[in-house]
Amino acid sequence: MKIAVAGGTGTVGKHVVHAARERGHDVVVLSREHGVDVHGNVGITASIDGADAVIDVLNTTTLSTKVARAFFSTATTNLLAAEAQVDTAHHVVLSIVGIDEIDTSYYAGKIAQERLVRGSDVPHTVARAAQFHEFAEQIASQTTLGPLTVAPRTLSRPVAAREVGAHLVSVAESEPGGRAPDLVGPEDDTLAGMIRRMYAHDRTSRRVLDVRFPGAYGTGLASGALRGGQGPQRVAGTTFDQWLESPDHHG
Repeated sequence: MKIAVAGGTGTVGKHVVHAARERGHDVVVLSREHGVDVHGNVGITASIDGADAVIDVLNTTTLSTKVARAFFSTATTNLLAAEAQVDTAHHVVLSIVGIDEIDTSYYAGKIAQERLVRGSDVPHTVARAAQFHEFAEQIASQTTLGPLTVAPRTLSRPVAAREVGAHLVSVAESEPGGRAPDLVGPEDDTLAGMIRRMYAHDRTSRRVLDVRFPGAYGTGLASGALRGGQGPQRVAGTTFDQWLESPDHHG
């Protein structure tokens, strides 16, 4: 198969590319460093022409509802339009488990993205996954000031990005199904608990505050909705503690 990966240099994208190549697929990476700007609608059609599947793992970092909706809506619209031109047989998009009732902040963008995909004529599969183990590293780098790290109160079933990448390739190898089984991790966990164990593993001396964020976004994070639980699920095998011992953790 020829598989195009939008966002193929990111946290999940690099694992999608690795898994696809390991399975013998011809991989095209859609990223600015490869001369393709999906959000800016530059070079998409020529890059995906002849691809059997397009996997969309594009991402942006924002807590703004307006920015998230605009980014994911624009990028998805551009990608789907290009796929319609070249008759792409399968569009696979990565989304997040449990976000249906959290239509705000970053999750509002993902919900808007799903709606566009489901409403398009391009054969597609929405593949939702739980938060990543890598999220602990990312949040710690963004919310640490000196000896203190603030962690938004979050209950989920985290999964390794490497397993998400392999899962997305498996979905792309299958026929378009509308919605794939959700991919969740093997254990319930809190973000604060993950960061504390990461610090202990890395011998980092910092205090971690577990803070419930205000508003609908904070309520959604703390509610447990991000554990998934509705509909078919696939349970990944790598626990957070196992991930800490892997090369994917950059401690």
